[in-house]
Amino acid sequence: MVAKNTAVPPSSSPSFVKIVEVGPRDGLQNEKQIIPTDVKVALINRLADAGLSVVETTSFVSPKW
Repeated sequence: MVAKNTAVPPSSSPSFVKIVEVGPRDGLQNEKQIIPTDVKVALINRLADAGLSVVETTSFVSPKW
């Protein structure tokens, strides 16, 4: 079986792509252990230092979840 080229032609590609890092928000809330605040802040700072301009850091989740 030969895969077809499904790439978007350059003429229809967006001129801007926004990358949003959600690891501190989605990833850390799924941890079974409580992650200390200073560790979370260090992670966020390292992501920002790596050049990420948008880092989602929190969300509101039902305690029943």
